[in-house]
Amino acid sequence: MDLDGFIVGAFCISDDALEGRPAGRLRTRGPTPILADSEVLTLEVVGEFLGLDQDVAIYGYFRRHYGHFCPALRRVHRTTFVRQAANLWAAQEWLWQSVLDQVPHDPTCALVDSLPLPVCQFARARRCRRFRGEATFGKHFVIRQTFYGFRVHVRLCWPGLISRFVLAPANVWEPAVVPELAENTLGLLVGDRNYAAPRIAEELASQGVQVLAPPRHKSRDPHPSWTLVLSHVRYRIDTVFGQLSERFHAKRVWARDSWHRWSRLLRKVLSHTLALLLNQAAPARTAATGLPPQPVANLHIGSA
Repeated sequence: MDLDGFIVGAFCISDDALEGRPAGRLRTRGPTPILADSEVLTLEVVGEFLGLDQDVAIYGYFRRHYGHFCPALRRVHRTTFVRQAANLWAAQEWLWQSVLDQVPHDPTCALVDSLPLPVCQFARARRCRRFRGEATFGKHFVIRQTFYGFRVHVRLCWPGLISRFVLAPANVWEPAVVPELAENTLGLLVGDRNYAAPRIAEELASQGVQVLAPPRHKSRDPHPSWTLVLSHVRYRIDTVFGQLSERFHAKRVWARDSWHRWSRLLRKVLSHTLALLLNQAAPARTAATGLPPQPVANLHIGSA
């Protein structure tokens, strides 16, 4: 699928989802916008997939190269587009839930892990004014360094669908967020050694959720071969985190308040989920048209 097909597919899905939204206006006052809400959501999702983090960059790119797809975009001022995009956070969440229902996945087999989300460089943390009182210091376990910011805790259903995520301060204990990630779910929940918390595992077991995590200390592991199997299974969430960091730039917090921060993080997850849906639909499209499959920009998670 080329970029034109991706844009058209994203718009069709967004427009259908907003049409099925319960009755109620997205805005309580003001005139009807020139640019349709489904068009704005499409530009945001595709822009995030292309690595465009800021609304200004998304507006400029599609105005120059895809004005024929959205003629109304050429009649809308940049600030109007930015404000309309920021006010569509509720529609973004509704669209994400709608896309989740369409992606084939196993809801009873999930992985759990967290991704560091720095607010600024460590040297500037003491004088940084952004998210003061919300962001905290935490440990980056991969590079073994301290950072200042938040953690994105993710529940990933097999084969690679982000079904739930929680944003918490960096110093929050990872197992403490697991009950929120596993709320109203059943089945297996696989984590790494940081999620070895017997008390929380017992509480979740009574709710039908079995947490599989190796012992916190490797030297006390009675079943190292079984731990190796869990590590191979968990590698899928590392792959998704790599995509969120490299393609979607999830670690770049361009927002200055909690509302915009959540909205921009949500649209990155929405873009990943939508690309996953279109990739999984590629085999069916190939069977119908006889054309060779072309994954969306080589985002292969869940397409096999």
